[in-house]
Amino acid sequence: MTDDWQAILSEAGELTPDAVERITAVHGDRGARAIEAVAEERVKQYRDFTVVVGYTEEYVIEGRGCTCKDSLYNLDESDPTDLCWHALAVMIARRIDAVDHHDMWYSDVREFL
Repeated sequence: MTDDWQAILSEAGELTPDAVERITAVHGDRGARAIEAVAEERVKQYRDFTVVVGYTEEYVIEGRGCTCKDSLYNLDESDPTDLCWHALAVMIARRIDAVDHHDMWYSDVREFL
């Protein structure tokens, strides 16, 4: 079922009602939060990292991994549907071309935050 929503997004190039329904059916509240982050353009691509702007911090995403506490402590690595909302937001944003690209190093930007 995880592949279903990914295929729908890749084909449609946008968040369709069917994709939203499938994402939230598989990922629940994490899926809803990911969709919200994408809609609010909080997925950022820098030269060195992909970052999701959370409510209180920014989180670096690499593959399925994330620097958030949910990812570190609560997720089952053997379950492909068990992802934090930050990683889901990146997956969604990439499939619908909604990543905000920045031609700079995040490590340089992070110094100012």
